[in-house]
Amino acid sequence: MRLFRSLASATVAVVCVTAPPYAAAAHARPDGAVPPARVSAGEEADPSRPFGAACRLRVTGSRVTAYCHNPYPDPDHVSLHVECVHWWDLDGDGAPVEAGPAQTVRLTGRCWDEVGSAWVSHRRAG
Repeated sequence: MRLFRSLASATVAVVCVTAPPYAAAAHARPDGAVPPARVSAGEEADPSRPFGAACRLRVTGSRVTAYCHNPYPDPDHVSLHVECVHWWDLDGDGAPVEAGPAQTVRLTGRCWDEVGSAWVSHRRAG
């Protein structure tokens, strides 16, 4: 039994030292910080065609709610992503929802216990 305890302690110490910082990216956190919009990789910004719904995130306990409003004529496919604090809690990546021109959509997600971070990704239609 003593060997198991010392092995478990050593394993936890190695994981804590080698694991990357959890809040390395800009995410909405329970402290109320709101991230900028993210656009999928490979999409170049075209100043003549503005794009991207404005999203507000709210973390209440273990639940996340995002409201995204698209003021532009091109549709935006938005997805909610939730990372949970505990390793045993499943992270969630929501299905893309189309936010059409002048449309507001509501996205929800949750963790079993605590939310570590949440953000919304954006993708052009087509």
